[in-house]
Amino acid sequence: MRLLNLTRNLTLAREVEEARTFFSRMRGLLGRNGLPPDHALLIRQCPSIHTWFMRFAIDVIHLDGDLRVVAVARNLPPWRFGGFFTGSVQVAEMAAGSASPDRVRTGDQLALTD
Repeated sequence: MRLLNLTRNLTLAREVEEARTFFSRMRGLLGRNGLPPDHALLIRQCPSIHTWFMRFAIDVIHLDGDLRVVAVARNLPPWRFGGFFTGSVQVAEMAAGSASPDRVRTGDQLALTD
């Protein structure tokens, strides 16, 4: 699956892994050494995140149920809380620097494609 930014007409991630189960959401990116710049982890039913026990910084795109961007937390280092944003029901986690302001901003409409 790909993660597209329809507002800016660009591809944010060429490979999207989905965390849908309780255990896959709980594990998230723990135990990994990093994420390639063109990959994302989409965590459903997840209004906020933390980076406790992680080994690398990430960008976090907070999304509503229609994949509209509610907030973006950039370069979130390990051992931090990702915040809670009104309207956020899912998040896309990407390598730090992947969600730069020229690629995604609050209000942008995203989409998933096969």
